[in-house]
Amino acid sequence: MSQASSRQCTVELQALPSRIGQVRRIVSAQLRYWNLDCLIEKAALGVTELLTNVHQHAQPDKVCTVEIAFLLDRLTVSVHDHDPRLPTLDREPGAGDPLATSGRGLALIEAVSESWGARPQGESGKVVWFTLPAPGASPVPLSPLPAYGAATTGPFTEPVPFGTAEDQADPLRGTAPARSAVAG
Repeated sequence: MSQASSRQCTVELQALPSRIGQVRRIVSAQLRYWNLDCLIEKAALGVTELLTNVHQHAQPDKVCTVEIAFLLDRLTVSVHDHDPRLPTLDREPGAGDPLATSGRGLALIEAVSESWGARPQGESGKVVWFTLPAPGASPVPLSPLPAYGAATTGPFTEPVPFGTAEDQADPLRGTAPARSAVAG
């Protein structure tokens, strides 16, 4: 199933080798449609690596959802699967076989992306994502939103903080830092 609206596209699939090629073509076509041809090669490479990881490692099934979203000159590609285990990037120099033909997916994503990470989704698995900047892309035109809460009198004139004191102390809590393999 595929769903596209404005600058977001979602595809649900079973991560089988034949389907990975189809999703590469869908991502490429969607980026052409958005006039983001400059991102096709890197986005297709990254989504292929993430889907290959699902195919090779995810348990209990290979069902996943790929989402691409373009907002504020950034393309975010994410893959959600049902396996709660977070991926790891081997950062040991010289670790593994330098001639190996597998096991380099996350290193490739780190090399071609602006940032990447993984976050748990509770009992529903995890999401692995990466971002790509869009050089020279025109920003998405945002329609002005109505301003709510601009009261000057009444019970809602004082600002009310959202969340807990811990959330206020660290507003980025729960997000993956740039170039981080695992957040959480």
